Amino acid sequence: MLDETTHYGLLKTLENNPGLSQRDLAKLLGISLGKVNFCLNALVEKGSLKIKNFRNNDNKLVYAYLLTSRGIEEKARITVRFLRHKLQEYEELRKEIEALRYEAEKKGLLESVHE
Repeated sequence: MLDETTHYGLLKTLENNPGLSQRDLAKLLGISLGKVNFCLNALVEKGSLKIKNFRNNDNKLVYAYLLTSRGIEEKARITVRFLRHKLQEYEELRKEIEALRYEAEKKGLLESVHE
């Protein structure tokens, strides 16, 4: 259930916003609250994340989700894989757009379109 996109999204979001609630994380990432909870616990078990409860706060539900050094390294590795994947997707789309543009121009559907 901890797919790489969710894993990356959680680590990336929490790195800059460790005080976000699980509900806010769910909204930002477009996933269910239950999935956020499950994934956060999985990241804690992997040693990528630690949870700090602010006991002195009047609201006992206030937590900070802090990346560990392992979590920072894991985020870096995932970032590189994510970037490679997105660049490959981009290149495939660029080629497809180029082919469609050529076909449309060849059929006279478009004037020569160049961006």
